[in-house]
Amino acid sequence: MSETPSARWFDEWTEAQRTEYADRFRKLAASGTDIDGEARMVDAIAGRGSRILDAGCGAGRLSAYLAAHGHEVLGVDIDPLLVAAGRELYPGLPLQELDLRDVSPALGSFDIVASAGNVMVYLEPGSERSVLEALASVLRPGGRAVFGFATDRAYTHDQLDLDAASVGWTREARWATWELDPFSTDATWAVSLYRG
Repeated sequence: MSETPSARWFDEWTEAQRTEYADRFRKLAASGTDIDGEARMVDAIAGRGSRILDAGCGAGRLSAYLAAHGHEVLGVDIDPLLVAAGRELYPGLPLQELDLRDVSPALGSFDIVASAGNVMVYLEPGSERSVLEALASVLRPGGRAVFGFATDRAYTHDQLDLDAASVGWTREARWATWELDPFSTDATWAVSLYRG
């Protein structure tokens, strides 16, 4: 197991802010805001009944949607507060507290690895490649991995391409949104799809 986390997530978000974040999407959904864009995109690239790893699941929003649409999902996240909130919000949904560096074949293999909400830019600096190595260890041959994060952070989509190539993944596509808008150099978001 990895040592005590020093991820950017814990450096940049106080416990109060993390608690608010855990409840944020429930409030947005109650107000009528669409909170399922990422999940719909992941569902669209997945075969029916796929086994999906929600890597950096937070409170389980993506996992819950995908499970409700017939996929076998496991959500993992380093933040115990978010995992606890997800278990309360979605009873019975398999959510596990786990540093992404500790993902291993003991979890089984997955058809899809999805890392939707700025996960890569909140990792411990310098750990990104080791996280991809861990995720690659559970992605079945020919499986797909999808990542979405803001383009104005220290870890960039170009670095993601290099790290993905180092674990044997080939980039298939990149978009500027989860609605598949074309990517351009001035995009504020990057959604990157790789094939294992």
